[in-house]
Amino acid sequence: MFLLSCGSPHNPQLIIDKAINVSGGGLLDSSNINFNFRDKHYIAKRNKGDFFYGRSFVNASDSILDVLTNRGFERFVNDDFKPIPDSMAVKYSSSVNSVHYFSVLPYGLNDAAVNKEYLSKVVIKNNPYHKIKITFNEEGGGEDFEDVFVYWVHTETFMVDYLAYSYAEDDGVGLRFREAYNERYIKGIRFVDYINYKPIDGNASLLSLDSLYESKELKELSRINLEQVKVE
Repeated sequence: MFLLSCGSPHNPQLIIDKAINVSGGGLLDSSNINFNFRDKHYIAKRNKGDFFYGRSFVNASDSILDVLTNRGFERFVNDDFKPIPDSMAVKYSSSVNSVHYFSVLPYGLNDAAVNKEYLSKVVIKNNPYHKIKITFNEEGGGEDFEDVFVYWVHTETFMVDYLAYSYAEDDGVGLRFREAYNERYIKGIRFVDYINYKPIDGNASLLSLDSLYESKELKELSRINLEQVKVE
């Protein structure tokens, strides 16, 4: 990775708009999507601002269904509603929302709580990218509103090929870098899987992760694969 420009007048809003558009963003406004991720099944129903995010799995002998909508979170066990403490509802809501959020990126980056900052133009693996920083307002930003993201948007295709983020840990801040692969379009909507990395150097910074990726100073942690994706 090397820097092409600094202090560029590029408009991050226009870049994100194009990235969402080429990934089929408009089709997501009214859509039903099903997929499997690890040992759980996910369903997302979106209809012009209204949403239903579901997650189902089996725990021991119980069938669990977690539902997150505009109205809040609910859990069902063996088809019966099960009240849970608010603290657990917040935790479960965050985990359900996170999977659905990542599954359709960059869709969602125009939410009202999102702030965009153009950082620079860089080159990764001989391809030029817009490097854009994303932060969130506390109001509407969710439980993890303090997380900071960076997106690398290809300057010609406007595809998001890389992203990184920082998140709070008990002993400080954690960093992750994701490389998109296995791109496929299903009924006009782009889906990708990710190779998930962390920096070898515990003192690395979020904004340096693209350089560390180029110099092979990141360690692969996992593969984030969406399986059996269906769009209705």
